Amino acid sequence: MVVTIIGIGLIGGSLAITLKENGFASRIIGVDASQDNLDKALRRRLIDADMPLEEGVAAAGLVVAATPVDVMLELLPRVLDQVERQVVIDVGSAKMRLMQAVKGHPKRGRYVATHPMAGTEHSGPEAAIPKLFDHKCTVLVDVEDSDPDALEVAERMYASIPMRRVCLDSRLHDEHTAYVSHISHISSFALALTVLAKEKDESRIFELASGGFDSTVRLAKSSPDMWIPIFRQNRDNVLDVLDEHINQLARFRSLLIKQDFDAFYRLIQEANQIRRILS
Repeated sequence: MVVTIIGIGLIGGSLAITLKENGFASRIIGVDASQDNLDKALRRRLIDADMPLEEGVAAAGLVVAATPVDVMLELLPRVLDQVERQVVIDVGSAKMRLMQAVKGHPKRGRYVATHPMAGTEHSGPEAAIPKLFDHKCTVLVDVEDSDPDALEVAERMYASIPMRRVCLDSRLHDEHTAYVSHISHISSFALALTVLAKEKDESRIFELASGGFDSTVRLAKSSPDMWIPIFRQNRDNVLDVLDEHINQLARFRSLLIKQDFDAFYRLIQEANQIRRILS
């Protein structure tokens, strides 16, 4: 199958590597607003050719939109305007506004909304890596609005990687991703800013940072070009979980002020329950 990927960054580029290696794609076409990104992708052999949007869509059996989510609001209706029997999927982290943008489109059935839950803190085609998606989870969203044959192609693609698949409606998708993904990034950004504000000796950060610090602030290296659109589109759910996060921090602060380390101990034990869920 010829696959056209719009947006050759970390996610689009890594997907290109995977689909070429596992044989799902016979040819990968790249479309990107940046010719520099396309040139890098060609040099790395992530893609076999680059084309303008209209040509790339026409040449494909499957079109993957892998741009920032704000761009998708305008891009996806344009792509659906051009498709005949092609299948279109996106890989964005926010869904409700995107579903509203294509609601009622005459080609809505050719589109399958998806969110592969995988990534790193890096960006651009140079960040693309093999096996990024292996054995991770992908969310298929509002599947009842997609044509059965389009949904079958999307499921077959993710099964080829392989990825686990779950189905959610767009409202629940945005709620749950705020709780388990989006808050993690805000927390990491805030922690990095806290350390930078308090520790003025940058050499000490480098010298003393251990694996725990590095893993906790890893997400703070993520691109604002990707994350501001996500926070914009999922603002209400992110605010909801952020309020709860602030409340939990306030509990820890209050116990430290009171020197109530027995209660502090119990809070940590309560937090340890996450181990049971993730193991």
